[in-house]
Amino acid sequence: MTSLQNEKVPTMRAVVVRTPGGPEALTLTEVPIPAPGAGQVLVRVEATAVNPVDVATRTGMLVEAGLVSPRPVTGVGWDVAGRVESVGAGVIEFAVGDRVIGLRDRLDLSLGTYADYLVLDAAALAPAPRGLSAVEAATLPLNGLTAAQALDLLDLPPGGTVLVTGAAGAVGGFAVELAAQRGWRVVANADAADEEFLHGVGAEWFVPRTDDLADAVRRLVPGGVDAAVDAAVLGLPAFGAVRNRGVFVSVVAGAAPTPLRGISVREQWVAADGAALARIAELAENRRLTIRVAETFPLADAAKAHHRMAEGKLRGRLVLVP
Repeated sequence: MTSLQNEKVPTMRAVVVRTPGGPEALTLTEVPIPAPGAGQVLVRVEATAVNPVDVATRTGMLVEAGLVSPRPVTGVGWDVAGRVESVGAGVIEFAVGDRVIGLRDRLDLSLGTYADYLVLDAAALAPAPRGLSAVEAATLPLNGLTAAQALDLLDLPPGGTVLVTGAAGAVGGFAVELAAQRGWRVVANADAADEEFLHGVGAEWFVPRTDDLADAVRRLVPGGVDAAVDAAVLGLPAFGAVRNRGVFVSVVAGAAPTPLRGISVREQWVAADGAALARIAELAENRRLTIRVAETFPLADAAKAHHRMAEGKLRGRLVLVP
């Protein structure tokens, strides 16, 4: 046997799904550490957030919806905060040791961010916000980009009115804060207990979840709001709050209502964008975005984190720490 054959291939831990199901379907396994190709970066993961889309991945909902093809092994996780371990050919934006955050937006991969290491395109990464821990920074990519890209679809002038449903959630909270910073007037819809928080991050008006949404919004904004970001996937109740020829954005595929009354209906699919993520990181660094972490779990306890998510009543993200 040659010395080359005697060399052990470096390995890492990764959480994957082989058979869709409950939290127990999350399997901790050992796999080779991937190598970055041209234009790519190998990141040593320091934290990764747990998101509802991870549950959809684990249960096989994405396959059932026709969004991905069945795979023998499916990676889990979208958000990453960590340090650059190595870079591929042509990468000049990042160097070994740099703190970064990034988004894995491809669903057809056998490895996700629930891992010790991850390869991403350099264009999907941004410098991590200074002054924030890796745990805090890991809550930014998926939810921050989803909120920002949903708001980009609205194209409203200063003073425009926006309804955000699920406003106390991870996407909704960022959407309220970012919309207010764009000079828009925000109606926030969430549980009554969240009213103070939402006014604090920029909502001008608040409508409790228990109210008839369309009527309540139209009492505040006669004729209806200019646009809605339906982060809670309420559908028609939120649609009814939008004025004729307004804009309605859903953040879940297939959940948008029929575009009646000349309303422009759009579905927002998040896309990795390092430049946009850098702007979000800068806002967080300057304390202009509110970071909320509910609990942290070791990577090996990913199933426990998914059980905790199923219990609900979270105000902030669950984060896995390798």
